[in-house]
This record gives sequence, C-alpha cells and structure tokens, in this order.
Amino acid sequence: MTRTPIAFTHDFSFDPAYGSTLDDLLGISAPAAPTDFDEFWLDRYARALRVRPEPELGRAVEERDGVRIHEVTYTSVGEVRLGGWLVLPAAGPVEHGFVIGHGYGGRDEPGRDVPLPLSRSAAILPCVRGMGTRGLLPGVPSTSDEHVLHGIAARESYVIGECVADLWCAATALLELVPGLPRLGYLGESLGGGLGALALPWDERFAAGQLTVPTFGNHPLRLTLDCVGSGAAVRRYHQEHPEVADVLRYFDAATAATRLSKPVLTAPALFDPSVPPPGQFAVYNGLPESSGRELHVLEAGHFEWPGAERSVAQLASAKAEFFGRVLG
Repeated sequence: MTRTPIAFTHDFSFDPAYGSTLDDLLGISAPAAPTDFDEFWLDRYARALRVRPEPELGRAVEERDGVRIHEVTYTSVGEVRLGGWLVLPAAGPVEHGFVIGHGYGGRDEPGRDVPLPLSRSAAILPCVRGMGTRGLLPGVPSTSDEHVLHGIAARESYVIGECVADLWCAATALLELVPGLPRLGYLGESLGGGLGALALPWDERFAAGQLTVPTFGNHPLRLTLDCVGSGAAVRRYHQEHPEVADVLRYFDAATAATRLSKPVLTAPALFDPSVPPPGQFAVYNGLPESSGRELHVLEAGHFEWPGAERSVAQLASAKAEFFGRVLG
C-alpha cells in the first residue's frame, strides 16, 4: 500500500491526488441511501423494460481484431431514438455479450472499445442521450458541463437517470439482435463507470461488470473537492442551489454499489483531476465483500503520464482475465 500520495508534474491549481494515500482511499465509505432509493431505481428499471427498442442494424463500417462493426439504432425511454455500434465476430458463433458505456467525451467511433475482453463476443456500444454524434437530441446539451446539469433540479427529470435507462434499453436491443446470449457483461469508464454502477444492481441480465475511474461516487464528499470538468460544474451549481444535494443522493454510484451482488472489477485511480479519487474508491468500497468484488488500482486517470500506455495494456489484461473467469 502507498504510504505517501502519488504525485505527477501538473499545472492544476489543486492536488489531483487530494493528499490521499491508497490506505486513505480504501477507508472512504459510501453514503447512506435515501429510504426509497431501491424503490426509485426499481421503478425506473421496470419502465425501461417496457420499452420496445426496435433495433435496426445499419451498415458495416469496419472489420478488425476478429470482429465486424456495424452501425445500430434503437429506441430508449421517452421514445427517443439513439445510435451506436454493434460488434459481432467476423466468423464463428457468439458466446458472450457486452454493453459498453462511454466517458463524458462521448463516442464518435468504436475506438479502443475494440478489441473486446473475450473473443467470440458480441457487444453494443450505445451513445447515451446528448452524447456523441449518434446520441444528439434536441434540447439535451452535448457538452459535459452542461449535460451533467440537465434536469438536475428534480430526481425525476435528471438526465443521468435517463442515461442509465439508455443502457438498459441498449441491453434489450442487444438481446433482440443476438438472441440466446447468456447473461451479459458490462464495461464503462468515467461517465460510463458511474452509469454502470447505477444500472447494474437492478438488472439481472448482467452477470458481472467492470468500472474504470467511475464518476458520481460519494456526492457529499465530491461537492467539497476541487476538480475540472463535469464535477466542477455540479460543484458550482451546488454552491448556488444547495438543495440539489437531495437530488444527488439518488444518483450516487457508491450508494448504488452497496446494492450490488455480482462480481465487479473496479479500476479507480490514485491521481485524477476530473473525477476525484476519493469518489472513485468510494464506489469500490461500497461493493459488498460477498459480491466477489475485485480491485485494479491505476496510477492516474483523465491525465497523460509516462506510464499511461503500460497501464492501459495491464488493465486490458485484467479485464480479459476477470471476464474469462466470471463469464467463461
């Protein structure tokens, strides 16, 4: 365990390690849930399951790494039509399925989401509403600092809840496009990591998940920590509208993690200017030990450092090993 906080040369006006050692970070707990937390999310999940996604497979755009990548569209809650990509083996049968969430930069192409953690897999890579060229919607901001505030005044209207539903509907679309898949795996980074923590507890179609530098963990603590990006936008909003803390309680990824009973591999970072590490580790710490939780610590997130390329390769190996055990 690290006895001193990790440090990199940077130009930020604050410490992206927040003076925390690994020991400190592993001691950060998840906030208590509102009394109707489970009811709130189970109701949203039930509504998402009632949606008919009517997925449409589009043109094949690329073939690499043993897979063929197609454009895909599907319907989500509110009758909105979203786009993304479907990944299928270039040859042979499909044995595994994944839903893969993206970060707050959106997703304009499959990019490094491919290759998948396991061969002989299918995956849907959705663009949640407002994000990426294939998720744009009238009235929903497409920049992270505006998107994260959309509808935030009330839990019923907050866009983050609708983005979680977009993942559930994407899973339904995948299961319609590739019938007979066993239980799915989920992968998500940053925004996708936080959305995954909120989505996974209620959906038994997923057998396991992997969350990298997950956001939305321990909002009460995050609101006290300086950062850049979407977290800074929420912090500024809270300073003028302190009542929003009551809404954020329902969208806390660390609180949701306490409800998980399936294996989740979490990859939080020790140094991160965009998603404060204390919130990331709160997500891992919230996972019950009985769930089969696993930890893969990263040196940094949302930051370029000399070891970044090595770190990406090590995490890819960890994902393959993890899903090979829990889904294989």
